Amino acid sequence: MLPGVREAQGWCPSRSSPVSPGVPPPMPPSVSSRPSLPVPSLWAKPTWSVEQARASGSGRVPISRRAMAEPGEQLPEEVLALIFRHLSLRDRAAAARVCRAWAAAATCSVVWHDTTISCDCEREGTLLPYLSACLDHVHNLRLEFEPSREPSRRAATELLTALAVRTPGLRSLRLECRGEKPLFDAGRDILDAVHAICRAACALRHLDLRRLPFTLDDALVLQAARGCPELRSLFLDNCTLVGSVKPDSVLELLEACPRLRALGLHLASLSGTALQVLAAPHRAPFALLALRCACPEDARAPRLPEEAWAAVRRRHPGLAVELELEPALPAESVTRVLQPSVPVAALRLSLSGDTVGPVCFAARHYGATLRALEVRAAASAELDAALELLAARCAGLREVHCFCVVRPSVLHAFRAHCPRLRSYTLKLTREPHPWLPTPVV
Repeated sequence: MLPGVREAQGWCPSRSSPVSPGVPPPMPPSVSSRPSLPVPSLWAKPTWSVEQARASGSGRVPISRRAMAEPGEQLPEEVLALIFRHLSLRDRAAAARVCRAWAAAATCSVVWHDTTISCDCEREGTLLPYLSACLDHVHNLRLEFEPSREPSRRAATELLTALAVRTPGLRSLRLECRGEKPLFDAGRDILDAVHAICRAACALRHLDLRRLPFTLDDALVLQAARGCPELRSLFLDNCTLVGSVKPDSVLELLEACPRLRALGLHLASLSGTALQVLAAPHRAPFALLALRCACPEDARAPRLPEEAWAAVRRRHPGLAVELELEPALPAESVTRVLQPSVPVAALRLSLSGDTVGPVCFAARHYGATLRALEVRAAASAELDAALELLAARCAGLREVHCFCVVRPSVLHAFRAHCPRLRSYTLKLTREPHPWLPTPVV
């Protein structure tokens, strides 16, 4: 994770358990008294406590009799760390026991800051009755569900609707879809529930919708702007094929949420006027701008003014920009997106055309800011040479992931010129999928 973005997102990197690049890692089940912030983007790895590591392993730690707490009796720390891990079990009885125990503890003024709920139990309808007594104590929620499974989807929708009525103190919400979504599914039930959350949770500070496969529109952004003035981070850069958030809606969001310091958008949603608003003298420090270029609207987006980027960079010297360039972006659009004055800290290239040119451009202009690079392209001698050039000029790199075979000199170049490198995916021979990163010890 980039040093300047840790404060904006609330997680610190760890070298212990590598994750697949480009896929946000799961939030660990936690009961910390410190409020959790949204999961980091791209390749950061959260630091886990001993209890969290035990909960994430293959071996289950049995819940003892102590878990069956009486009302007014606080559960032991070990059970608190494990309780929501057990909610993902398909054993209905085990899930019900844990819910009852959690309700007994939560009703005795225990504040639950970090909560993970997975709607994949055998009968999801049994979860909500047991959780209803605890909803007032949920402050930060990560909710997983499968949109293609009706019970899981219904449980998620009912839980979000109940949260909108019961938890005005909700501070953080992250939604994650697992599996494939049904064809032509607009996700109106889920999005309507998110609308309800934004209307009711006036204290909401962090909203992460990157893992929702549904099209996000102006109505949702405007509802968040009007109902959640305390927002600190909002991530709308999901994997949809259609970009429906207009720049005017983003402008209203920035005006209504003056403390916003982390924002994820599709490129077509950002305008030069929005950059001017971010560069205003009264603006609170802005830490992270994540831009995804993956849909036809992004490919047609106009070039953002160079002077506007320069003004934002002067106003926020610690700003980190993350760029994701997907195959939908033609070569002429790539040249519009990559600009010398943009403080690019993380660059992900998955282009259908030329990749050598963007890598060389990053080596020439992002040497002082680039911290993470991911490349998906065909192997070639030209790409190897470009990567060696980038290694020599970007000494601050923390992570580099190249999903094609490279020659040994590329690996040697990154190990020799990047002393802060902590993880890399640089394979010298073809290996079975998946290619996992190699931590630097």
